[in-house]
Amino acid sequence: MSEDAVAELFEIPQGVTYLNCANMAPQLRSVTAAGHEAVRKKAAPWTLSSADWFTGAEELRTLAGGVMGTQANNVALVPAASYGIAVAAKNVEVTGGRSIVIVEHEFPSNVYAWRELAKRQGGRLVTVQRSPESGWTDALLQAIDDQTAVVSVPQCHWTDGSFIDLIRVGERAREVGAALVIDASQSLGACPLDLSRVQPDFLVSVGYKWLLGPYGMGYLYVAPKWHENGSPLEESWLARRGSEDFTRLIDYRDEYRQGARRFDMGEFPQFVLAPMAAIALRQILAWGVEGIQHSLSKLTDSIAQHASDAGYPVLPYEQRCRHMIGIRWSRGVPAMLPAALAAAGVYVGIRGDCIRIGPHLYNGACDVERLFEVLGSCVKA
Repeated sequence: MSEDAVAELFEIPQGVTYLNCANMAPQLRSVTAAGHEAVRKKAAPWTLSSADWFTGAEELRTLAGGVMGTQANNVALVPAASYGIAVAAKNVEVTGGRSIVIVEHEFPSNVYAWRELAKRQGGRLVTVQRSPESGWTDALLQAIDDQTAVVSVPQCHWTDGSFIDLIRVGERAREVGAALVIDASQSLGACPLDLSRVQPDFLVSVGYKWLLGPYGMGYLYVAPKWHENGSPLEESWLARRGSEDFTRLIDYRDEYRQGARRFDMGEFPQFVLAPMAAIALRQILAWGVEGIQHSLSKLTDSIAQHASDAGYPVLPYEQRCRHMIGIRWSRGVPAMLPAALAAAGVYVGIRGDCIRIGPHLYNGACDVERLFEVLGSCVKA
């Protein structure tokens, strides 16, 4: 399918070059329609049966599991990446001065919970800097040792698309007995992930970026080892076994529902957001994550070539993910650039000294050319 045909599936007006999926994906027309229909249905609550509180969520769990490459039983429904990281932090221990390994300039949601855990339990937070020569992976492998209790990393760094080899990091974490926690918000849906080889303890992703869904609905993978004795972040009645029978809710139960469901957020049925998220996940599965990455890699390779020709530094090919890319200015991002981009209808992310470019299938070569026209005009100015 051409980028023009894909663009028709979204509500992106003429004159807008949207290259910021890493911030928030534009909405599919079908997702908007599903939201409208769900709002209308919610206006008549007498049409909802007790089963409806669970069936939509189970479908969503199955679809998310399909994108992750795991069973629905391993998926919890959460509102945010911070929620998933908080679940992980509640279930691991860093007592005795053991360390939590994270990467430098990590997204705040994957920092604050670990800082608090280290403070409460007397652990240490170890922040790893990227090696200019070899990237993140080798630097992480060197930092993980027999005092490491937790390794909490992304697959793709949120500021510039730099890549972390989760298979190698996972192997090293298991060698020292450390829990592996992954924030896949900047990669799930656009970058293949083999859970059977990575073997994380917890993996979380928001749904509104590369999964094309609504804001406020995300997904948490929980490894089976945590299903029986893991502690949820909240004690929701919906997470308890037998909660499907509304006539017996005062027969309080200690048992949780099966699998990762004990880790669900309260009010997980999300009668409006869940149908929207399901439509988005079906589209991702229809395109296929590998197919999405293959198409986006052509765009990011083109961006890298344009940047190199113009003298803007980019990471080496082997150090970056294929679906998003960051370019830098040797003297810092010009102060006039944000206004120049907005005036031209070009939307990217500026994070620190990096211009972060997150295209999707609705983008094409003309969007890349338009971006570099604006960048070139700022240089001349």
